[in-house]
Amino acid sequence: MDLDERKAVARKEAFALRKAAHDTRPPGAAGHLSSLLAGYRGVPLSGYMPIRTEINPVPAMEEAAAHGPVSVPVIIAAGQALKFALWEPGCAMQDGPFGAKIPENPQFIEPEIVIVPLVAFSRTGGRLGYGGGFYDRTLEGLRAKRPTLAIGFAFAAQEAEDLPLEATDQPLDMIVTEQGVMTP
Repeated sequence: MDLDERKAVARKEAFALRKAAHDTRPPGAAGHLSSLLAGYRGVPLSGYMPIRTEINPVPAMEEAAAHGPVSVPVIIAAGQALKFALWEPGCAMQDGPFGAKIPENPQFIEPEIVIVPLVAFSRTGGRLGYGGGFYDRTLEGLRAKRPTLAIGFAFAAQEAEDLPLEATDQPLDMIVTEQGVMTP
């Protein structure tokens, strides 16, 4: 089985685990993320608007927005890095690519902290995404300019022992779940 086939199998298994975790999620799933971000008040960050069964970072983003700029990713085109549009609680939103909401009147910033959605993660900082490479390209570009903290946010059930990774896959600096914070 080649790497692409292994990734497809890993994604299918991880999506099933994520759905089960999403369907039984306890309230306050973003509590550990909020606590972690409190140590970075005022640092420009990007969260994301959850789609499908992704864990919801919005409560933590709302708290962070009281102390500094918060943005959400915007897909510009296939094969390109993401851009990040300023977001505030209650701002006017519209549908973006893949069903993720984006601000109606985007003003772009470059975050120093990126909260990264994922399909599966490993304790060593590996991340399996949807396969478009958007976050890998984006993190590579941001990290070439300045230190950029990549925080994977997921349900604990999304942890995998052996992820099929490539040299271009950008590592996570931390993983936050509803159960706690892990540092590779």
